[in-house]
Amino acid sequence: MAKISNWGMFPEIEAEQIAHDRYAEIAALVKRSDVIIARGNGRCYGDSSLQTTIFSTLKLHKFLSFDAESGVIHCEAGVLLSDILEVIVPKGFFLPVTPGTKLITIGGAVASNIHGKNHHTEGAISKYVEAIVLLTENGEILKCTSSENNKLFSETNGGMGLTGIILSVTLRLKKIESAYIRQKTIKAKNIDELLAYFEKYKQYTYSVAWIDCMMKGNSAGRSILMLGEHALRSELNQKKAAEPYRIKKTNQLNIPFILPSFVLSRIAMKAFNFLFYNKQLKFEADNLIHYEPYFYPLDAIRNWNRIYGKNGIIQYQFVIPFEKGKEGLDSILSTIQKSGCASFLAVLKTFGPAEQNVSPLSFPAEGYTLAMDFKVSKRAFDLCEKLDEIVIACGGRVYLTKDARMKKDTFLKSYNTNPAPSAKFSSLQSQRLGITQPA
Repeated sequence: MAKISNWGMFPEIEAEQIAHDRYAEIAALVKRSDVIIARGNGRCYGDSSLQTTIFSTLKLHKFLSFDAESGVIHCEAGVLLSDILEVIVPKGFFLPVTPGTKLITIGGAVASNIHGKNHHTEGAISKYVEAIVLLTENGEILKCTSSENNKLFSETNGGMGLTGIILSVTLRLKKIESAYIRQKTIKAKNIDELLAYFEKYKQYTYSVAWIDCMMKGNSAGRSILMLGEHALRSELNQKKAAEPYRIKKTNQLNIPFILPSFVLSRIAMKAFNFLFYNKQLKFEADNLIHYEPYFYPLDAIRNWNRIYGKNGIIQYQFVIPFEKGKEGLDSILSTIQKSGCASFLAVLKTFGPAEQNVSPLSFPAEGYTLAMDFKVSKRAFDLCEKLDEIVIACGGRVYLTKDARMKKDTFLKSYNTNPAPSAKFSSLQSQRLGITQPA
C-alpha cells in the first residue's frame, strides 16, 4: 500500500497500485479483484482514477503500428500524448484533439473523451477513435469498434474507465504542413466583449480565452482571446521552412517542493493578472509560434501544482448552454468575487454539439465551458457548491475528470445515467456519485 493522489493532490488515499505489461497477468488481476480502476499518468485532478486497488497502465507503453500514409496510429493505453507527438509530428501529423497538457495517456484521453481548443469546430477525441481493445471484468479481451462490440465501444468513449481496462487505442490523426501555429491574440475589456469576439471569430479552428476572474464592475471578465490555425509551409520564414516539423525541446522549470499557501495570495494573483493582461500592448496581435507554447504552456513548468500548497487544488470546470451563457457567466464571476476566493487560472472555451454514441458520462455539450483553479479550503468547497447551483439552473454540468467534491444530487441533476450493474470497475468518484453500486 502507498499514498496516492492525482494532479490536484486531493484527495490522498492509501492504495495498492499494480502494473503489468502482459495481458494474461492483467486479466488475472482483474478476475481476483473485487473492485479495481485503471489509472494512467495521474493527471486527472480528483478521485476518478483512485480506488483501493489500482491498475497502472504505464507499462503498456508500446507503439503497435503507424501508417504514415493514412495517418492511423495504434498504441497501447499507457503511451503518453507527448510520446505520440514525437513520432507523428516529424511525419506531418498532429493529434486531432489535445487538452492543455500532453502528459496524459491515450487510454486516459479516451476514458475522459477529452476535448481541446477545437471542440467547436472538430469535436472531442471520440470522433477519431477507430478501435479500442478492452479487457472486461471476466478477463475477456475484446476489440470494440463502431461495428464490432459497438455498445461497449460507445460506452467506453468517455466512460471514465468503468467499462473495463483499455489495453490499446487506434486513432485517426490530423495532417499538418508544419509544427507551427499562426496565432491571433485579442484583448477584451470585459465578458461582453469576449463573448462577441468568440462569435465573430468562430471560424478559427482553435480558440481559447484567459480570463481575469478578479476584476469586477465594467471590467468583470477582462480577458485575452487566443485564436490559432496550423501554419502552412508557405507561411514559414526561410529558417523555419528548412525544418518545418521541428520538435522543440523545452527547458523545463521545476517547482522543487510544495510551496507555502501564502505564495499564491490574492495580492500575488492580482499582480500576475495585471502583468499577463498588459504584456500585450496592442489591442490585437498576430504571430507565428511553435505548437508547444500554444497548446502546452504549463508543461514547461514541472510540478506546477505544488504552488497551490500542501492542501492541493480543486479544478472546477463546467459547461452551460449558449442561451444561458451571458447570464450564467455573469452570475458565476460575481459569485467568485463575493466569495473571497481567487482563481489563478481561468480558461474559457466554446463547445460544439455533443458527440453521438458516447458514454452518458461524456462531458462536452454545446455551450461555454470555463475551467478554474482554487486552493483546497472550506471556503473553496462552499464556493463550488454555490457554483454548482448556478450551473444546474443553467442546464449545465461539471467535468468528472476534474471533479473531487461534487455531491451525488448535483450529479444526478446534470448527467442522464443509471448506476452500473457491475461494481468491478469502480472509482472512489463513481461510488461517491452513485454511478456504480458499492462492492
